[in-house]
Amino acid sequence: MPFVRLTDTANLPAPNEAKEVPCGDKTICVANLDGQYLAVDNVCVHLGGPLGEGVVNQGKIVCPWHGWAYDLKTGELAPGRPGVKPYALKIENGEALIDLG
Repeated sequence: MPFVRLTDTANLPAPNEAKEVPCGDKTICVANLDGQYLAVDNVCVHLGGPLGEGVVNQGKIVCPWHGWAYDLKTGELAPGRPGVKPYALKIENGEALIDLG
Protein backbone atom coordinates (compact mmCIF):
# COMPACT_ATOMS: atom_id res chain seq x y z
CA MET A 1 0.00 0.00 0.00
CA PRO A 2 1.35 3.45 -0.79
CA PHE A 3 2.05 6.11 1.80
CA VAL A 4 -0.92 8.42 2.50
CA ARG A 5 -1.07 11.80 4.20
CA LEU A 6 -1.51 11.56 7.96
CA THR A 7 -1.09 15.18 9.09
CA ASP A 8 1.04 18.30 8.83
CA THR A 9 4.33 18.12 10.72
CA ALA A 10 3.12 21.08 12.84
CA ASN A 11 0.54 18.69 14.38
CA LEU A 12 3.09 16.05 15.42
CA PRO A 13 3.93 15.57 19.11
CA ALA A 14 6.77 17.30 20.95
CA PRO A 15 9.91 15.30 21.82
CA ASN A 16 9.19 12.29 24.03
CA GLU A 17 5.43 12.79 23.84
CA ALA A 18 2.64 11.03 21.96
CA LYS A 19 -0.70 12.01 20.51
CA GLU A 20 -3.70 10.54 18.73
CA VAL A 21 -3.99 11.37 15.03
CA PRO A 22 -7.13 10.46 13.04
CA CYS A 23 -6.50 8.68 9.74
CA GLY A 24 -9.52 7.59 7.73
CA ASP A 25 -11.61 5.20 9.85
CA LYS A 26 -8.89 4.64 12.45
CA THR A 27 -6.82 6.58 14.93
CA ILE A 28 -3.04 6.29 14.98
CA CYS A 29 -0.75 6.78 17.96
CA VAL A 30 2.18 8.92 16.83
CA ALA A 31 5.11 9.29 19.21
CA ASN A 32 8.19 11.46 19.08
CA LEU A 33 11.10 9.41 20.43
CA ASP A 34 14.01 11.83 20.78
CA GLY A 35 13.13 13.48 17.46
CA GLN A 36 12.20 10.29 15.58
CA TYR A 37 8.49 9.95 14.76
CA LEU A 38 7.01 6.49 15.14
CA ALA A 39 3.46 5.25 14.62
CA VAL A 40 1.50 2.30 16.05
CA ASP A 41 -2.15 1.32 16.40
CA ASN A 42 -3.78 3.54 19.00
CA VAL A 43 -5.79 0.78 20.73
CA CYS A 44 -4.17 -1.14 23.62
CA VAL A 45 -4.74 -4.90 23.26
CA HIS A 46 -5.46 -5.19 26.99
CA LEU A 47 -8.72 -3.26 27.37
CA GLY A 48 -8.70 -0.85 24.43
CA GLY A 49 -6.99 2.11 26.10
CA PRO A 50 -5.95 5.10 23.94
CA LEU A 51 -2.19 4.75 23.52
CA GLY A 52 -1.86 8.24 22.04
CA GLU A 53 -2.89 9.60 25.44
CA GLY A 54 -0.10 7.64 27.13
CA VAL A 55 3.49 8.55 27.89
CA VAL A 56 6.70 7.77 26.05
CA ASN A 57 9.16 6.02 28.36
CA GLN A 58 12.44 4.33 27.37
CA GLY A 59 11.41 3.68 23.77
CA LYS A 60 7.92 2.49 24.67
CA ILE A 61 4.44 3.92 24.66
CA VAL A 62 2.73 3.28 28.00
CA CYS A 63 -1.07 2.92 28.02
CA PRO A 64 -2.67 5.48 30.34
CA TRP A 65 -5.29 3.01 31.60
CA HIS A 66 -3.27 0.09 33.02
CA GLY A 67 0.38 0.71 32.16
CA TRP A 68 0.86 -1.84 29.39
CA ALA A 69 3.98 -0.75 27.48
CA TYR A 70 4.63 -1.33 23.78
CA ASP A 71 7.93 -1.00 21.92
CA LEU A 72 7.45 1.96 19.57
CA LYS A 73 9.55 0.39 16.79
CA THR A 74 8.11 -3.14 16.80
CA GLY A 75 4.77 -2.78 18.60
CA GLU A 76 5.69 -5.72 20.83
CA LEU A 77 4.79 -5.99 24.51
CA ALA A 78 8.01 -7.96 25.06
CA PRO A 79 10.45 -9.56 22.61
CA GLY A 80 8.46 -12.09 20.59
CA ARG A 81 5.16 -11.16 22.29
CA PRO A 82 2.81 -9.47 19.81
CA GLY A 83 1.13 -6.25 20.82
CA VAL A 84 0.02 -3.47 18.47
CA LYS A 85 0.76 -2.97 14.78
CA PRO A 86 3.60 -0.59 13.94
CA TYR A 87 3.36 1.56 10.81
CA ALA A 88 6.01 3.03 8.55
CA LEU A 89 6.02 6.82 8.84
CA LYS A 90 7.99 9.36 6.85
CA ILE A 91 8.21 13.13 6.64
CA GLU A 92 8.11 14.87 3.25
CA ASN A 93 7.43 18.49 2.34
CA GLY A 94 6.03 19.41 5.76
CA GLU A 95 3.69 16.43 5.92
CA ALA A 96 3.73 13.16 7.85
CA LEU A 97 2.96 10.23 5.55
CA ILE A 98 1.97 6.76 6.76
CA ASP A 99 1.85 3.30 5.16
CA LEU A 100 -1.24 1.57 6.57
CA GLY A 101 -0.48 -1.68 4.74
